[in-house]
Amino acid sequence: MDVTDNTNRVDETIDKVKSSAHEAVDRAANATSQAADAIGKKGEQLKNAEQQFVEDCRGYIHENPVASLGIAVGAGFLLSRLMSGR
Repeated sequence: MDVTDNTNRVDETIDKVKSSAHEAVDRAANATSQAADAIGKKGEQLKNAEQQFVEDCRGYIHENPVASLGIAVGAGFLLSRLMSGR
């Protein structure tokens, strides 16, 4: 074994390590991108669900104003009891 053979082996090993590192970084970047896309889609779904819930509540209040007032009074009473510590 001479110095040239050792140098070539070291160079090959370095190239393999660099290649593996680049592949790992590429996989991590891809996974991160997919996760960001999934989170964005889920956020959009939650936003749409919230808007639908608000619309449904408004519709219920307009269709049932007396019941809505009773629910609001009851909820206010319960909250005041819970907050007063009695």
